[in-house]
Amino acid sequence: MKKPSVYVTRMIPAACLDALRAHCEVDVNPDDRALTPDELMQHVRGRDAIISLLTDRIDGAVLDAAGPQCRIVANYAVGFNNFDLAAATERNVILTNTPGVLDDATATLTFTLLLATARRITESERFVRQGKWEGWAPMAFVGLDVDRQTLGIAGLGRIGKNVARKAAAFDMKIIYSDVRRDPDFEAAVNATYVDKATLLAESDFLTLHVPLLPETKHYIGAAELRQMKKTAVLINASRGPVVDEAALVQALRDKTIWGAGLDVFENEPALAPGLAELDNVVIVPHIASATTETRLKMGEIAVRNILNVLQGGQPDTCVNPDVLRQPVGAGA
Repeated sequence: MKKPSVYVTRMIPAACLDALRAHCEVDVNPDDRALTPDELMQHVRGRDAIISLLTDRIDGAVLDAAGPQCRIVANYAVGFNNFDLAAATERNVILTNTPGVLDDATATLTFTLLLATARRITESERFVRQGKWEGWAPMAFVGLDVDRQTLGIAGLGRIGKNVARKAAAFDMKIIYSDVRRDPDFEAAVNATYVDKATLLAESDFLTLHVPLLPETKHYIGAAELRQMKKTAVLINASRGPVVDEAALVQALRDKTIWGAGLDVFENEPALAPGLAELDNVVIVPHIASATTETRLKMGEIAVRNILNVLQGGQPDTCVNPDVLRQPVGAGA
């Protein structure tokens, strides 16, 4: 019997590809770059399954190019704002993601950005590397205290809660805003639920963990930045478009807020003009999940989802569950 055909849009850990090749014919994008839309449509033709990345827009045109035999697209990511859920469900294509396994890594990176920004780590390291350091000086690279400061968390999902637990080691006061309260979380870390206005006004460090939805695009814009303390630090390791990046550049330039730490950007890989020239921002290239163990676990989930579906079962992490209630072949 002919093996199912799977296309992988970017290189993932070899062990994951080996597990997939044991049951499927697998082709992988050999180039270390995102595919163009035309290239994506060309390479997915005739495939039974696809492993995609957030950089791959999976919409009706791509699914039609793949063909009616395509049963599943597995995102190698916890986010799935690159998916057109309605188009996939209409075509009876299962969409999956990789939740849970990257919570620790993302929360750790969030706190890394917080500490690096507060203590001006990247700025001072550049200074040393450039040969400018001439010895200890009492006012050189004076940063912010983290201990016993107020940490504001926007979006209390798994990652937001993980960040809060790490903040407890620094005796930080925790406030949070979300679509619903979580009394158990409040009791566990002595946190306080507040509205968005209070979150903005009282946070010394504000970290964003909201999903990217139409209503959360530019969750932080010029108006919100003006409501924050001038000594505040903004951290974003969620999705770039939740921050109006041009407004953030202006706020950092004008010292409306003290600093920012960013792992994600509004129009990746492009940065808003002027961002890279600012000393009061720490910028890293979307590496929140970039640990060996985490990336391996992400691949294992994606592969398991594909094999489950191609062998007649159901995936572990479906993001368009309505498709699971359709009869096989519906919408094709």
